Amino acid sequence: QVALVESGGGLVQAGGSLRLSCAASGRFFSSYDMGWFRQAPGKEREFVGAISWSGGTTRYADSVKGRFTISRDNAKNTVYLQMNSLKPEDTAVYSCAAGTAVAGTTRAYHYWGQGTQVTVSS
Repeated sequence: QVALVESGGGLVQAGGSLRLSCAASGRFFSSYDMGWFRQAPGKEREFVGAISWSGGTTRYADSVKGRFTISRDNAKNTVYLQMNSLKPEDTAVYSCAAGTAVAGTTRAYHYWGQGTQVTVSS
């Protein structure tokens, strides 16, 4: 069992940066691949990026590639999402998830956080 809590969301102007954190409780965090997803009002949940249990493999949605970076610190049971050059269309609730694949589909993830709101103003 893994419990996930996101933090770091907020309001930022277009072009700005935010770093989201996802803190995990549970003994086996370092064995899980981790993903970030987002959901804007009236839209379906969207894959943002993912990182393997070792941190050696990452994967990103085309819409954020080159602007967002995922990293993890297994000693701190935490995964991060560094978001740069933010755009108004990045506005959404961002959630982290723990699973068994570096995948872009929600089916690969078994545990989910509640999410943190990111709002980018133009």
